[in-house]
Amino acid sequence: MKHNRLWWLRIPVLFFAVLGLMELFIDSGNLPAIIAYPMAQVFMLFVLLLLIAIEGILAAIENVMFHTLDDAAKERYLASKQKQTTWEWKWAKNTYKKLLGSKPVEAEGEIILDHNYDGIRELDNKLPPWWVYLFYATIIFAFVYMFRFHVFGGYDQELEYEREIAAAQAEIEEYKKTAKDLIDANTVELLTDASDLKAGETIFAGNCAVCHKIDGGGSIGPNLTDDYWILGGGIKNVFNTIAEGGRAGKGMVAWKSNLKPSEMAQVASYVMNMHGTNPADAKEPEGEIWMDPNAPVDNVDVEQIDSTEIEVIIETDKPNPLEAGESTE
Repeated sequence: MKHNRLWWLRIPVLFFAVLGLMELFIDSGNLPAIIAYPMAQVFMLFVLLLLIAIEGILAAIENVMFHTLDDAAKERYLASKQKQTTWEWKWAKNTYKKLLGSKPVEAEGEIILDHNYDGIRELDNKLPPWWVYLFYATIIFAFVYMFRFHVFGGYDQELEYEREIAAAQAEIEEYKKTAKDLIDANTVELLTDASDLKAGETIFAGNCAVCHKIDGGGSIGPNLTDDYWILGGGIKNVFNTIAEGGRAGKGMVAWKSNLKPSEMAQVASYVMNMHGTNPADAKEPEGEIWMDPNAPVDNVDVEQIDSTEIEVIIETDKPNPLEAGESTE
């Protein structure tokens, strides 16, 4: 018996219905659940095989039931199936013809034009309905777009760009919380959280105190609490010195092979936090006074002393170590 059931339509419809429900109820972030979770792929493969198996079982049951009928019942059943199949294909063909809107060959004489080009005649066909419907849809879309973005003041490209940038930055910050080791001397930032500083203190005590003392006052290594720095101050320079090591031949070793980037950021932040503590018996200053070039400047006054000399007075919210007279790193 020939089966003309629409199994080829039911299986994809049910498959994508299950897929849509899965994507609706499973939170997978920016990726589809079927891509984000391998088990989702296994599940959808199982669903597909199950649908195929169900169709096969139904076809087998139908075939068995058909062979239990007598000849007259078989003929009536086949006629019914043929009628159903004919109706299904007839509906599809009629819909296709309506959307196409073309005239049959027998009726072309009704729309043929009078002019003739070397025996070539032209038909006055109307635009296909599917094209006309699509054109009307674009007109409706244009009006909706105009009112949405130009009449009622919807967002423009600049605002959309700013929103996308803000969303991307938020995602980056969220990602950094779980990927703290994706930092280097260019991207490291000063850590102020108590847990990070405590971790930095532990790392400093276990690895750095032997040369810099537990209070950072300096021993073999320089004093870490004053305003003088050999290889530059600030979180980025301190991080780079820890990672790459000090001066060749007499500086400290590079710690990048022993410490993770997040750990180096913690101990660098702890060292920065030690600034100005002025421990007892601190080592004499080494290097040069370092001032942050990115530090905010509150006010700049220019005073002319004479025709060949001027005095520039820069006011900041930080004390000037030269005026304070302190010898610190």
